[in-house]
Amino acid sequence: MSVDLSELVNPVKKEIGFEELANKVIAIDAYNTIYQFISIIRQPDGTPLIDNKNRITSHLSGLFYRTINLLEHKIIPIYVFDGIPPLLKQKALEARMSRRESALEAWKEAKEKGLIEEAKLYAMQSAKIDKEIVDSSKELLSYMGIPYIQAPSEGEAEASILAKEGLAYAAATQDYDAFLFGANKVIRNLTITGRRKLPRKNVFINIEIEKIELEELLKYHNINQRQLIWIGILIGNDYNEGIRGIGVKTALKLVRNTSSLDDLIAIVKNKYKKEFDIDIKEVERLFIEPDVKHYTKEEFDNIAKIGNVKKAELIKFMVDEHSFSLDRVEKYIEELEKLAGNRGQTGLGKWIN
Repeated sequence: MSVDLSELVNPVKKEIGFEELANKVIAIDAYNTIYQFISIIRQPDGTPLIDNKNRITSHLSGLFYRTINLLEHKIIPIYVFDGIPPLLKQKALEARMSRRESALEAWKEAKEKGLIEEAKLYAMQSAKIDKEIVDSSKELLSYMGIPYIQAPSEGEAEASILAKEGLAYAAATQDYDAFLFGANKVIRNLTITGRRKLPRKNVFINIEIEKIELEELLKYHNINQRQLIWIGILIGNDYNEGIRGIGVKTALKLVRNTSSLDDLIAIVKNKYKKEFDIDIKEVERLFIEPDVKHYTKEEFDNIAKIGNVKKAELIKFMVDEHSFSLDRVEKYIEELEKLAGNRGQTGLGKWIN
């Protein structure tokens, strides 16, 4: 599970328009974004988009059209892909896999019963990313001329460090873990803006882009970065389960009156008669010193470039290999070429402000 800091974030989050992100480099958590596309871009009964070889193409549709949309708004995206996850995340990954398998069975059962709305909900919960999806995503981006980075470990951590060190304006992700990794700014809903129907309700909402700044978050709650990490440890995150019975409000109160991690461990043991499931000093270290690659500005500028569009390869990939409409793909490629041409091979670092 990703850490749920929504109660802390809600008072300081701001809805913004695309125009506020114009001419800024945004480091996008690729797995998080691709997962959204695979979850959301589905047929009414929850079946994902597929090509004539029964391969999932929901992520390709999302990446292709939404990335062009970002460029149209003068946003400069760089996608950051996951590498090898930390060992401490293995338990969370296994739990996710179990939930997805259960959701997959529930999806099949709901479809058989003709429960279309429930079927789609379970289908979204069963979404998963495999090697084929990752490889095809990278291949598509390369043909589009869109830069991406392969992180050594957590893509979200790498995106957060790029933002923290000022190479990117912000990290784009739906997860609040980015703040624990030190991202100075986090952008949510970047690629899923628009009108959405609430599950099991005949109600539609508009999803807007949200911006949250770490400095404002810490100042509002009168805590520091390390104390925010401690809150994440107390309520649970991808690396440890947290302490049952301690929610965000209680955790906030505890860390405000705690000067060290050892003190926090003692409070949990003496006051709550509980212990953490693993060594939380190691959890803290993973957030403070994540396994990431640090780039110089020159190195980053050399990577983060909008490249030339490979039109022939892109048409072959999207249309011939993955069954997309030729007319529609050609229309968007034309727009992509115009947008890429406007930027040329300019390094992206100069756009940050």
